[in-house]
Amino acid sequence: MFTDPTFLFIQTLNGLQLAMLLFLLSVGLSVVFGLMNFVNLAHGTLYMLGAYLGLTVYNHTESFWTALALAPLGVMVIGMIFYVTLIKRLQKAPPLKQVLVTFGLIFVGLDTVRIFWGNLPDAIPQPNLLSSSIQIFGETYPSYRLFIIALGLLVMVVLYFGLEKTRIGSIIRAGVDNREMVSSLGINIDLAFFGIFCLGCYLAGLSGVVAGAVFPVEPGMDMSILILTLIVVVVGGLGSLKGAAVGSLMIGLAETYGQVFVPEFASVTIYALMVVILLIRPGGLFPVRAE
Repeated sequence: MFTDPTFLFIQTLNGLQLAMLLFLLSVGLSVVFGLMNFVNLAHGTLYMLGAYLGLTVYNHTESFWTALALAPLGVMVIGMIFYVTLIKRLQKAPPLKQVLVTFGLIFVGLDTVRIFWGNLPDAIPQPNLLSSSIQIFGETYPSYRLFIIALGLLVMVVLYFGLEKTRIGSIIRAGVDNREMVSSLGINIDLAFFGIFCLGCYLAGLSGVVAGAVFPVEPGMDMSILILTLIVVVVGGLGSLKGAAVGSLMIGLAETYGQVFVPEFASVTIYALMVVILLIRPGGLFPVRAE
């Protein structure tokens, strides 16, 4: 089994699917950490709200694509309110205070979904177009998982060109290096960072809808993915698009291979990988700010 190329290829696809979900969630969290110096542990809650809003939209429209289009926008609006009421006020607060407030929001989000949607797990049905399987080297593989991989790669490419090849991307990178200098040029760097924060919230909602068609939509679904996401951010480096991409691939593949090849040690595989990387690169693989 372990030497079967087809088996290894299928497991690699499974790892890529998890990696793309982690990327959609971690890139927003990484940007907020690295660019705004804000410890937002409630980012996973936005992911959970995205899944529940997507479920609600689907129940009213019976369209996965409508849910995919509208639910992330709803999460982005929630993120805007979150930014105006809390993050903007806490941005200069000590990290411990940021951690305590956003950690408290995790429980607020958990009780909120229990009040509105209950405790029972649910799921967002996959669209008919992607509900079948395809043959890969004689093995069946779900089309929807390939869609997740393609979506993650598309978002990765769009973000790369948006942050590396556009004026707003240049402003953001300059603001990270020297916020005061950029502000002195008459550029509203706070507005630029606010836009990036909203984009991160949108991607969290998007990943929630996408994941809701693969994993159960249930209270507490944010915590399981948040731990992996935090590991991705730490491994990749704060504020780095490249770090989020590479970190997601490493953690996604390590988690998948660990479950398959060494199931008895699967729970420590990614932590061991994180420790090794941090011993070599304490600031992560590609931190925005120099170590």
